[in-house]
Amino acid sequence: MRVTLHVWRQKNARSEGKLVTYQVPQVDPDMSFLEMLDVLNEELVGKGEEPIAFDYDCREGICGTCSLVINGRPHGPEGGAATCQVYMRNFHDGDEIYIEPWRARAFPLIKDLVVDRSAFDRVIQAGGFVSVNTGGTPDGNTLPIAKTTQEKAMDAAACIGCGACVAACPNASAMLFVAAKVSHLGLLPQGQPERARRARKMVAQMDAEGFGNCSNYFECEAACPKEISVEFIAWMNRDYLKARLTEPDTVTPGMGAKVGPSPVAGHDATAKKHPVA
Repeated sequence: MRVTLHVWRQKNARSEGKLVTYQVPQVDPDMSFLEMLDVLNEELVGKGEEPIAFDYDCREGICGTCSLVINGRPHGPEGGAATCQVYMRNFHDGDEIYIEPWRARAFPLIKDLVVDRSAFDRVIQAGGFVSVNTGGTPDGNTLPIAKTTQEKAMDAAACIGCGACVAACPNASAMLFVAAKVSHLGLLPQGQPERARRARKMVAQMDAEGFGNCSNYFECEAACPKEISVEFIAWMNRDYLKARLTEPDTVTPGMGAKVGPSPVAGHDATAKKHPVA
């Protein structure tokens, strides 16, 4: 099959970017999307041209680095799958495919389709961990946990931090990512001592990074390759509200979150999505 690609090319964050058209005449339907880009890059290198820069690592839907917007959809047309799990059989002979990077102020562009997602790392560093002394490794059955709680915690922990929720949200909100990280620890016994404080610190860092506010579009859930539910945003909002009511005011003024009337209301950051060029 033959496809026409319109790929965003941009040398760096300071240069002007544009869509560049490429023809890929011999595409095997069983190729993954990234393998198809590999074939194109081999052709470009053979011609002495600069290959297209894009992120990847495991190519098994685990690492979350293969983050592309394909025809306007983060990770492409296949639901519940990362870009590396999308195969060319999802497209048709003669299709025109538009490929762009994540577009959000908190994810500055590095080159072509590669963006800097270290903002997520800083949110995790703010509170996405258990720091209390838990002693030696306990037996797996020492702490009885209800099966429903185990499953819900695992559902939240499935987040791979790819940023599709941010790319899909009209406000470039990171609420689903942060909620998943807050909830999977807050649901388990080991995460209870820091539960409220964790929510407050991570939401504060989320605001500081410039992510936008949640306005209940639910685009994040639709784009998530692990199909994480927006229900976790409600869990995080409850933990955050509890922290605001019970913890000393240790968050830097202007960086805190504000829980709105909706169970999945967002914070008060005002950053919006914007083009990278």
